[in-house]
Amino acid sequence: MSFQSFDTSLESRPIRDIAYEQLKHAIITGQIPAGSRIVETIYAEQLHISRTPLREALRRLERDGLVEYVLHRGVVVRAFTIEDIDEIFTIRNAMMMLILPSIVENVTDEKIRELRDILKQMDEEYERADADALAISNRLFHGTMEHISDKIRILRVIDSQEEYIKRFQATTIASVVRRNNAHQEHHEMVDLLEKRDLENLKALFHHHFEESRETCLKAVRTNRLIEIQDEQ
Repeated sequence: MSFQSFDTSLESRPIRDIAYEQLKHAIITGQIPAGSRIVETIYAEQLHISRTPLREALRRLERDGLVEYVLHRGVVVRAFTIEDIDEIFTIRNAMMMLILPSIVENVTDEKIRELRDILKQMDEEYERADADALAISNRLFHGTMEHISDKIRILRVIDSQEEYIKRFQATTIASVVRRNNAHQEHHEMVDLLEKRDLENLKALFHHHFEESRETCLKAVRTNRLIEIQDEQ
Protein backbone atom coordinates (compact mmCIF):
# COMPACT_ATOMS: atom_id res chain seq x y z
CA MET A 1 0.00 0.00 0.00
CA SER A 2 1.03 3.64 -0.33
CA PHE A 3 0.83 6.51 2.14
CA GLN A 4 0.24 10.18 1.64
CA SER A 5 3.66 11.79 1.85
CA PHE A 6 4.18 14.65 4.26
CA ASP A 7 6.54 17.60 4.24
CA THR A 8 8.44 17.40 7.51
CA SER A 9 9.58 21.02 7.13
CA LEU A 10 5.96 22.13 7.51
CA GLU A 11 5.09 19.79 10.38
CA SER A 12 5.56 20.90 13.99
CA ARG A 13 4.98 17.40 15.32
CA PRO A 14 7.76 14.80 15.59
CA ILE A 15 8.10 12.53 12.57
CA ARG A 16 7.58 9.46 14.76
CA ASP A 17 4.13 10.79 15.78
CA ILE A 18 3.07 11.34 12.17
CA ALA A 19 4.29 7.85 11.23
CA TYR A 20 2.46 6.37 14.21
CA GLU A 21 -0.82 8.06 13.27
CA GLN A 22 -0.62 7.03 9.61
CA LEU A 23 0.21 3.42 10.44
CA LYS A 24 -2.44 3.25 13.17
CA HIS A 25 -5.10 4.55 10.80
CA ALA A 26 -4.04 2.11 8.06
CA ILE A 27 -4.15 -0.85 10.46
CA ILE A 28 -7.48 0.01 12.06
CA THR A 29 -9.21 0.71 8.75
CA GLY A 30 -7.89 -2.56 7.33
CA GLN A 31 -5.62 -1.00 4.70
CA ILE A 32 -2.89 -3.07 6.34
CA PRO A 33 -4.72 -6.35 7.08
CA ALA A 34 -4.26 -8.49 10.16
CA GLY A 35 -1.34 -10.89 9.73
CA SER A 36 0.61 -8.52 7.46
CA ARG A 37 4.32 -8.08 8.10
CA ILE A 38 5.60 -4.55 8.51
CA VAL A 39 9.04 -4.63 6.92
CA GLU A 40 11.00 -1.61 8.15
CA THR A 41 12.83 -0.89 4.92
CA ILE A 42 9.64 -0.98 2.83
CA TYR A 43 7.49 1.12 5.16
CA ALA A 44 10.26 3.63 5.88
CA GLU A 45 10.55 4.19 2.13
CA GLN A 46 6.77 4.50 1.67
CA LEU A 47 6.52 6.99 4.53
CA HIS A 48 9.63 8.85 3.31
CA ILE A 49 11.28 8.65 6.72
CA SER A 50 14.29 6.95 8.27
CA ARG A 51 13.99 3.66 10.13
CA THR A 52 14.57 5.22 13.59
CA PRO A 53 11.26 7.14 13.84
CA LEU A 54 9.52 4.17 12.22
CA ARG A 55 10.81 1.87 14.97
CA GLU A 56 9.58 4.33 17.61
CA ALA A 57 6.16 4.37 15.94
CA LEU A 58 6.09 0.57 15.88
CA ARG A 59 6.88 0.41 19.60
CA ARG A 60 3.85 2.63 20.27
CA LEU A 61 1.69 0.44 18.06
CA GLU A 62 2.90 -2.59 20.00
CA ARG A 63 1.86 -0.93 23.27
CA ASP A 64 -1.54 -0.25 21.69
CA GLY A 65 -1.84 -3.95 20.92
CA LEU A 66 -2.05 -3.33 17.17
CA VAL A 67 1.19 -5.08 16.22
CA GLU A 68 3.36 -7.75 17.81
CA TYR A 69 6.86 -9.08 17.35
CA VAL A 70 6.74 -12.67 16.10
CA LEU A 71 9.82 -14.90 16.11
CA HIS A 72 11.29 -15.35 12.61
CA ARG A 73 8.66 -12.99 11.13
CA GLY A 74 9.31 -9.63 12.73
CA VAL A 75 6.56 -7.06 13.27
CA VAL A 76 3.10 -8.40 12.39
CA VAL A 77 -0.31 -6.72 12.52
CA ARG A 78 -2.48 -8.33 15.20
CA ALA A 79 -6.04 -9.41 14.57
CA PHE A 80 -8.61 -8.11 17.01
CA THR A 81 -9.48 -10.76 19.57
CA ILE A 82 -12.70 -11.41 21.45
CA GLU A 83 -11.02 -9.84 24.48
CA ASP A 84 -10.14 -6.68 22.49
CA ILE A 85 -13.70 -6.22 21.28
CA ASP A 86 -15.13 -6.84 24.73
CA GLU A 87 -12.76 -4.32 26.32
CA ILE A 88 -13.34 -1.58 23.72
CA PHE A 89 -17.12 -1.79 24.03
CA THR A 90 -16.83 -1.88 27.83
CA ILE A 91 -14.79 1.35 27.72
CA ARG A 92 -17.25 3.02 25.36
CA ASN A 93 -20.28 2.01 27.40
CA ALA A 94 -18.70 3.20 30.65
CA MET A 95 -17.65 6.55 29.19
CA MET A 96 -21.11 7.09 27.72
CA MET A 97 -22.73 6.50 31.10
CA LEU A 98 -20.43 9.17 32.54
CA ILE A 99 -21.31 11.87 30.00
CA LEU A 100 -25.05 11.23 29.60
CA PRO A 101 -26.00 13.45 32.58
CA SER A 102 -24.20 16.43 31.02
CA ILE A 103 -25.74 15.66 27.61
CA VAL A 104 -29.20 15.79 29.16
CA GLU A 105 -28.31 18.97 31.04
CA ASN A 106 -26.77 20.77 28.04
CA VAL A 107 -29.01 19.71 25.15
CA THR A 108 -30.84 22.51 23.34
CA ASP A 109 -33.81 22.55 20.98
CA GLU A 110 -31.38 23.32 18.17
CA LYS A 111 -29.38 20.15 18.92
CA ILE A 112 -32.56 18.09 19.04
CA ARG A 113 -33.46 19.38 15.57
CA GLU A 114 -29.96 18.58 14.32
CA LEU A 115 -30.21 15.01 15.63
CA ARG A 116 -33.65 14.58 14.04
CA ASP A 117 -32.30 15.82 10.70
CA ILE A 118 -29.59 13.15 10.88
CA LEU A 119 -32.24 10.55 11.74
CA LYS A 120 -34.29 11.57 8.71
CA GLN A 121 -31.27 10.90 6.52
CA MET A 122 -30.68 7.59 8.31
CA ASP A 123 -34.32 6.60 7.69
CA GLU A 124 -33.79 7.00 3.96
CA GLU A 125 -30.52 5.05 4.05
CA TYR A 126 -32.16 2.31 6.08
CA GLU A 127 -34.99 2.01 3.56
CA ARG A 128 -32.40 1.66 0.77
CA ALA A 129 -30.41 -0.84 2.90
CA ASP A 130 -27.39 1.36 2.13
CA ALA A 131 -24.99 0.06 4.79
CA ASP A 132 -22.06 2.25 3.70
CA ALA A 133 -24.02 5.50 3.91
CA LEU A 134 -25.73 4.39 7.11
CA ALA A 135 -22.35 3.71 8.72
CA ILE A 136 -21.28 7.32 8.12
CA SER A 137 -24.58 8.75 9.36
CA ASN A 138 -24.53 6.45 12.38
CA ARG A 139 -21.18 7.81 13.51
CA LEU A 140 -22.37 11.38 12.82
CA PHE A 141 -25.44 10.76 14.97
CA HIS A 142 -23.52 9.31 17.92
CA GLY A 143 -20.72 11.85 17.64
CA THR A 144 -23.18 14.75 17.57
CA MET A 145 -24.94 13.47 20.66
CA GLU A 146 -21.71 12.73 22.54
CA HIS A 147 -20.32 16.21 21.93
CA ILE A 148 -23.33 17.89 23.51
CA SER A 149 -21.50 16.98 26.70
CA ASP A 150 -19.03 19.42 28.22
CA LYS A 151 -16.85 16.68 29.71
CA ILE A 152 -13.82 17.41 27.53
CA ARG A 153 -11.45 14.87 29.06
CA ILE A 154 -13.96 12.03 28.85
CA LEU A 155 -14.75 12.98 25.26
CA ARG A 156 -11.05 12.67 24.46
CA VAL A 157 -11.13 9.08 25.71
CA ILE A 158 -14.23 8.35 23.63
CA ASP A 159 -12.68 9.98 20.55
CA SER A 160 -9.50 7.92 21.06
CA GLN A 161 -11.61 4.78 20.58
CA GLU A 162 -13.32 6.12 17.46
CA GLU A 163 -11.10 4.39 14.93
CA TYR A 164 -11.41 1.08 16.75
CA ILE A 165 -15.19 1.35 16.59
CA LYS A 166 -14.94 1.97 12.84
CA ARG A 167 -13.08 -1.33 12.55
CA PHE A 168 -16.22 -3.10 13.82
CA GLN A 169 -18.65 -0.88 11.96
CA ALA A 170 -19.20 -3.07 8.92
CA THR A 171 -20.48 -5.84 11.17
CA THR A 172 -22.63 -3.70 13.45
CA ILE A 173 -24.17 -1.59 10.69
CA ALA A 174 -25.03 -4.69 8.69
CA SER A 175 -26.90 -5.78 11.79
CA VAL A 176 -28.76 -2.44 11.96
CA VAL A 177 -29.86 -2.84 8.35
CA ARG A 178 -31.24 -6.30 9.17
CA ARG A 179 -32.64 -5.45 12.61
CA ASN A 180 -35.29 -2.73 12.57
CA ASN A 181 -35.41 -2.28 16.35
CA ALA A 182 -31.71 -1.29 16.40
CA HIS A 183 -32.43 1.59 14.03
CA GLN A 184 -35.60 2.49 15.92
CA GLU A 185 -33.52 2.84 19.10
CA HIS A 186 -31.87 5.94 17.62
CA HIS A 187 -35.28 7.62 17.41
CA GLU A 188 -36.05 6.55 20.96
CA MET A 189 -32.76 8.07 22.14
CA VAL A 190 -33.70 11.48 20.77
CA ASP A 191 -37.23 11.21 22.19
CA LEU A 192 -35.85 10.46 25.65
CA LEU A 193 -33.23 13.18 25.33
CA GLU A 194 -35.91 15.71 24.41
CA LYS A 195 -37.85 14.66 27.53
CA ARG A 196 -34.62 14.88 29.61
CA ASP A 197 -35.35 11.33 30.80
CA LEU A 198 -31.87 10.42 32.01
CA GLU A 199 -32.56 7.05 33.61
CA ASN A 200 -34.38 5.55 30.63
CA LEU A 201 -31.79 7.06 28.28
CA LYS A 202 -29.03 5.32 30.23
CA ALA A 203 -30.87 2.02 30.05
CA LEU A 204 -31.43 2.38 26.29
CA PHE A 205 -27.79 3.26 25.57
CA HIS A 206 -26.59 0.33 27.65
CA HIS A 207 -28.85 -2.03 25.71
CA HIS A 208 -27.79 -0.48 22.37
CA PHE A 209 -24.07 -0.95 23.06
CA GLU A 210 -24.55 -4.46 24.43
CA GLU A 211 -26.35 -5.48 21.24
CA SER A 212 -23.49 -4.06 19.13
CA ARG A 213 -20.93 -5.84 21.30
CA GLU A 214 -22.71 -9.18 20.96
CA THR A 215 -23.02 -8.74 17.19
CA CYS A 216 -19.26 -8.20 16.87
CA LEU A 217 -18.39 -11.06 19.21
CA LYS A 218 -20.69 -13.41 17.32
CA ALA A 219 -19.05 -12.43 14.02
CA VAL A 220 -15.55 -13.05 15.40
CA ARG A 221 -16.55 -16.44 16.82
CA THR A 222 -18.16 -17.40 13.51
CA ASN A 223 -15.07 -16.37 11.54
CA ARG A 224 -12.86 -18.38 13.85
CA LEU A 225 -15.07 -21.44 13.37
CA ILE A 226 -14.86 -21.02 9.59
CA GLU A 227 -11.06 -20.72 9.78
CA ILE A 228 -10.81 -23.88 11.86
CA GLN A 229 -13.07 -25.80 9.44
CA ASP A 230 -10.97 -24.59 6.48
CA GLU A 231 -7.83 -25.91 8.16
CA GLN A 232 -9.31 -29.37 8.71
